[in-house]
Amino acid sequence: MRFNTILRQAAVIWLAWTAAGVFYITQDFVPRLYRNEPVLWRRLFVGWMAAMYICAAFTPVILWLGRRWPLDHARRWRHAALHLGFGAVFSALSAAIEAPVLMALGVFPAPVQTVSLRSGVSLLVAYGFHGGIIRYWAVIGLQAVIRSRRAAEAREREALQLRVRSAELAGQLTAAQLSALKMQLQPHFLFNTLGAIMVLMQQGKRLEAETMLVKLSDLLRLVLDDVEAQEVPLWRELEFLKLYLSIEEVRFQDRLQVTVAAGPEVSEALVPHMVLQPIVENAVRHGLGQSEAAVTIDIDARQRDDVLVLTVSDNGSAEPQFDRKGVGLANTEHRVRRLYADRASLVAERRVPQGVRVTVTLPFHVAGAGDASCG
Repeated sequence: MRFNTILRQAAVIWLAWTAAGVFYITQDFVPRLYRNEPVLWRRLFVGWMAAMYICAAFTPVILWLGRRWPLDHARRWRHAALHLGFGAVFSALSAAIEAPVLMALGVFPAPVQTVSLRSGVSLLVAYGFHGGIIRYWAVIGLQAVIRSRRAAEAREREALQLRVRSAELAGQLTAAQLSALKMQLQPHFLFNTLGAIMVLMQQGKRLEAETMLVKLSDLLRLVLDDVEAQEVPLWRELEFLKLYLSIEEVRFQDRLQVTVAAGPEVSEALVPHMVLQPIVENAVRHGLGQSEAAVTIDIDARQRDDVLVLTVSDNGSAEPQFDRKGVGLANTEHRVRRLYADRASLVAERRVPQGVRVTVTLPFHVAGAGDASCG
């Protein structure tokens, strides 16, 4: 793997300096053609390519110098001064190597018979010194640009990873908070039901208490089936609610009447698990609990455009004290906010002449339609 990397880097360096050689060749012969001067193609081509490939041989050293004293470092000005010196050394050294190579190849700009090696080196240094420095700085500058781009890409990747991790953590936190709210609801209705059973036992209504215990057992089994679910289909939620209401009907007998209106078009809509039970429990507590009269609780579910509207209404106490800060309703409101943000709402209002209406608005969606919160 390391050898392949070296070969790939060598190929890139060779191609880059070959392209530079072609550029210098065209820069040299185009003016000659314009002036109708003869073009010595061999001398022009071999001369420039020999110079470029000498630069290519020095490029790994230049790159090492660039890594050792980078221009994007805090001491960039000191490093720039060092590279000025390194550039001068490179220019002189490459000219010193280029002169005998061009002489050996017979493409030196002046006749070899009239030029000694020393004077040839001096000639190339004099004419090509600034060009050598420019070539050195071209390598250093290109390296700095590539390194800067790679650093920027690395920062972007790190930022993206941080955003993804932050989103994951936020999702985990929301899930934990939703589970905590749900876990508070389950003991809440359980304790209330057990309290009702104790009252029945104290009143000597043993048969009713036993019936409630049986129904409570069925209810707990249903809760355990969906213990991991944050959302369930509406039909499943209504099944759970009807079982809960059957317990309350044992307690209040013919004083509690319940109607449920939910058509097949909304039966598969996903709703938060136990979203209706705390609302109905409040209606029972503040309606039947404060009056000897019969109370009717109406539960309605319907689709309106792209939202699902759940309504729980009762005709209970004329002076309702709806427990908006209680565990049940408060947790229900927090859960729908956590699950759907501003796409959901819970509104409680008094009815005329008496009773309370609670309306829960949720985004309408079904399993397999992009939901990610079931289970």
